[in-house]
Amino acid sequence: MNFEDLIKTNKQNIKNIIRMITKQDNEDIEQEVYIKLWKNSDKYEERGSLKSWVNTVAKNASKDYLKSATFKNEQNCTADEDVLVNIRDRKRSPEDGVITNERQKRIIDAVENLKPKFREVIMLCEIYGYTYEEASAKLNCPIGTIKSRIFNAKKELAGVLRDLM
Repeated sequence: MNFEDLIKTNKQNIKNIIRMITKQDNEDIEQEVYIKLWKNSDKYEERGSLKSWVNTVAKNASKDYLKSATFKNEQNCTADEDVLVNIRDRKRSPEDGVITNERQKRIIDAVENLKPKFREVIMLCEIYGYTYEEASAKLNCPIGTIKSRIFNAKKELAGVLRDLM
């Protein structure tokens, strides 16, 4: 495994994952991802795609950062006016819990009621994080078919779940 090529081909993807999870650009996490990839490169088994492995390492490093003391200290050092904006009501009423559970159940039911060919691409690309290329290879069909199925599945879900949007 050529580590330099690994970094070049996955650099932007790693940055995007970090930004998506932490809501910020963070070079420290990025460096940690590269270190973990380098240290664990001998443990990588080619059961899945290399990109999926890199994505998993980036996701886990980002989540670890959010759990870390460093992140919590940064969150505690906010300006006074930001404090009121960032305070959330941690107490959920029973109604909120029921509404959330019902919403989740409706979404799951809607996905389960999709045609099998739509359900499988939604699960692969939207739930499991496969790229269109990976889904295309796994399902042995053209990328255009994957894109079309995702478009149609989302269109169908949007119609069924219109009131939740």
